[in-house]
Amino acid sequence: MKAKRVIVFTTPTCSWCTKVKSFLKQHQVPFKEIDVSRDEVALRDMVKKSGQRGVPQLWINNRPIVGFDEFKIKKELEIL
Repeated sequence: MKAKRVIVFTTPTCSWCTKVKSFLKQHQVPFKEIDVSRDEVALRDMVKKSGQRGVPQLWINNRPIVGFDEFKIKKELEIL
């Protein structure tokens, strides 16, 4: 299985962000975390790509998933 590029957009006060990061770690999925409360350019890029400001957002191979949607995340990461 080819490695997927995973970016997680978060904020420090987001409990669902913590849960999604724990989920990824549990499944040994490497990811890059971007705190959009500190990075306005990343925030604008995230909103432009997904049309939404909510976090967490996961971009898996540049395809956005808004929120901690475990089914979509597993499907995109090919976790069975």
